[in-house]
Amino acid sequence: MYSVISRRLSSRIAFMRHIPMPRPAGAARANRRSCRFTVPVAGFLYLALFSSTLPADDAILTPERAVAIALEENPSLAQIKARAEAMAAIPSQEGTLPEPTLNFGALNLPTAYGLNLNKEDMTMLEVGVNQSIPFPGKLALREKAAAFEAEAAVNTVEEARLLLARDVTIRWWQLVSMHQALLIIADTEQLLKQLVEIANTQYRVGEGLQQDVLTALLEQAKLAKEKAQHAGMHHAEIARLNALLNQAADNAIRLPDDLDTHLPDIQSATDLQESRPLLAEKKKAIDAAQTRLELAKKDYYPDFTLGTAYSFRQNTPGGQSRSDFASVQLSMTLPIYTDRKQAKAVDQRQSELLKERYALAETRRKIQAEISASLALYRGSREQFELLKTSMLPLAQQSVSAALAAYQVGKTDFQSVIQAKNAWFDYQMQYWQALADAHQALAQLKAALGRDTL
Repeated sequence: MYSVISRRLSSRIAFMRHIPMPRPAGAARANRRSCRFTVPVAGFLYLALFSSTLPADDAILTPERAVAIALEENPSLAQIKARAEAMAAIPSQEGTLPEPTLNFGALNLPTAYGLNLNKEDMTMLEVGVNQSIPFPGKLALREKAAAFEAEAAVNTVEEARLLLARDVTIRWWQLVSMHQALLIIADTEQLLKQLVEIANTQYRVGEGLQQDVLTALLEQAKLAKEKAQHAGMHHAEIARLNALLNQAADNAIRLPDDLDTHLPDIQSATDLQESRPLLAEKKKAIDAAQTRLELAKKDYYPDFTLGTAYSFRQNTPGGQSRSDFASVQLSMTLPIYTDRKQAKAVDQRQSELLKERYALAETRRKIQAEISASLALYRGSREQFELLKTSMLPLAQQSVSAALAAYQVGKTDFQSVIQAKNAWFDYQMQYWQALADAHQALAQLKAALGRDTL
């Protein structure tokens, strides 16, 4: 019985080797498919019973597809797009003259004669048109400022698009990490069941301790606690990702079975930051503020109103014809309160211009910090991932096999097997978390640089 269970456990460990192992140089492949993994069968069985992420009739959600859905469906992005469209309609309004006014009037009606229209020579009916005309250059400056603000709104949309793609990618990879954690837990459950059988067999034949059985059972309970914790985190990640995709929180998500674990080597990226839409938005805000300042200075000059009217006179009571009147008038504003109005407006616009320039400088420094931090996080996560893949995981796997073999012949205690198993379990978890961390940092780096790809 003992030898049969031992062979089952050894074959189980061999089956669970789904993490890529280092290969001899002659066997290395040139393409990236050498860095792919296959989900174990135990994980499939577990998720078929527990997880809502594997509906057979739903399309597989890759990170690229998730980003495409979010860019199409996310209401926050749609709101920002609508605002940009509204801003695009403003410049032509600002550059157009005010609507003219049409005037009707009855002039010089004699009250002594019952408002008679033909009694007095100067009684007349008048129709006129007035047009306000801002001082030359004001309309053009208003339109120019509004155009800069509309262009800034377009850059705001591009910035929001980048940040949404970043957030979706981060959430997708975090979900992958939780998904793989559940697969690892499912496989570890099977391994622990076999270890409990071995410990029981050893105890029954007098070659093991009851403590070994209790230790194995305790490990099962600890794993059940870990499973419950990760299950909750798994569903929380599904809800977060669905929120970005504008889907129901419990909408099922099907992840791909194969993932490309290749991580590119990025040396430097700080010289690419000028492509960030946020910088372009701040620059357009400066242009708009500068234009508003020029417009405020123009307010020292008067605006005009040009009017024309035609007055109709009635014939005299005796039937004699009276000539009609035509009139033209030009009026203008008098900027006599410049110290309290125009001068203060110029001061306001100068301060606003300074504010936008400071905002650009601050944004540039923040972007530089984002790029440096994201690049450092990516390099660190990539290095951890490579160490786990090429060194720590293979050694941990060998340690499990060696501890099991030694325990089978009585050369080590059961606690050593458990320690080796725990180390292997932790390194598998770290493997997928390091991969997720690297891709999340890469998504942050792309967004900080204002690029979809590097």
